Amino acid sequence: MVSEDRRSRRSRRLLREAFVSLTLERGYASVTVEDITERADLSRATFYGHYTDKDALLDAVVTELIEEMQRRLQPLVANSVKGFTGKPVLELFRHAAEERDAYRVVLRGEGDGRALRRFVEDRAAATATVFADRAAAAGVELRIPADMLARAWVGEMVQVMAWWLEQGMPQSAEQITDELLNLSLRGRYWASGFGDIPPARP
Repeated sequence: MVSEDRRSRRSRRLLREAFVSLTLERGYASVTVEDITERADLSRATFYGHYTDKDALLDAVVTELIEEMQRRLQPLVANSVKGFTGKPVLELFRHAAEERDAYRVVLRGEGDGRALRRFVEDRAAATATVFADRAAAAGVELRIPADMLARAWVGEMVQVMAWWLEQGMPQSAEQITDELLNLSLRGRYWASGFGDIPPARP
């Protein structure tokens, strides 16, 4: 049983790696199950023993990323409610660096954007909860609804992450996190080279 479980994990890993590499090379629409099994050096029967089709394999890739990301972020979220530490953002970028190719498949919107929508929805829901809890803990009221605020932040972060990964990660995870935090805490006006406080409207 142990050897069978190990063999199953190895088969899933090989299929996942083959699928991700082929998708990056050719695009999701051009990849077939036969392509995946040939690249993985496994039989079609092995593929169908784990997945119903390539859509199911893409779903599994996203699920694995989200579950591992949630596992790593969970111990950091409680502290992030107390203040804007940036640690969850840094951990997310570190995870993306470790799983660069899988993240690139997701963030490119492969599979008609289904994987990207799942990723964004997961992050937006979790972030909205943190924003609302942080405001409640500080005794302040959000000036923008939590859902909208979360989507603005997640959308910005996802776009930066996609660019960062596609460019070969020219900055460290720490550097890119610091820049995002500066942008979040000080705003685009400051980031554009102007003072900390924008001029008042006439």
